[in-house]
Amino acid sequence: MIKHNDRKHTTTLAGGCFWCLEAVYDELRGVSEVVSGYSGGALADPSYEEVCGGETGHAEVVQITFDTEIVNFKNLLEIFFTIHDPTTLNQQGSDYGTQYRSAIFYHNDEQKRIAEVAIQELADARVWIDPIVTEIIALDKFYEAEDYHQKYFQKNPLQPYCRVIVRPKVAKFRKKYMDKLKIKVV
Repeated sequence: MIKHNDRKHTTTLAGGCFWCLEAVYDELRGVSEVVSGYSGGALADPSYEEVCGGETGHAEVVQITFDTEIVNFKNLLEIFFTIHDPTTLNQQGSDYGTQYRSAIFYHNDEQKRIAEVAIQELADARVWIDPIVTEIIALDKFYEAEDYHQKYFQKNPLQPYCRVIVRPKVAKFRKKYMDKLKIKVV
């Protein structure tokens, strides 16, 4: 378990391909680290190929370390629900399979409570026509993804998936949360 001071906290989120989530949260002021990985499955230390096979039960996730004096868990969830579709079961866009499900792997009871409230508020506001299917699950294990997945969008901005899928999500985030970026985008 990662030890943090009172200001540093960690959470783990799944909302489709981890490259998308990592690219967004890497730019958020108050976030000190984003690590792509796998959670929620039965196999110890799975590989990317095993997770993509859909048989391990893992989701592609990002584990986010953040400073609560700058950004809080509720802020992270607000962004989370802006950059992915929480109403599609085991799917984000053209990515299909349980590894692409929407899930909040909470690290403590306070995160669980905040996640439950956030989902209820979104459901009550009828932000989407379809019901929210985001799972709220206690984090059991987190397995860091292979090195080539870390900072993938930063290292491969011209890769076709990054150009077509990741870049628009990052652009949407930047437009909506310009005042929360680590650096000013011109």
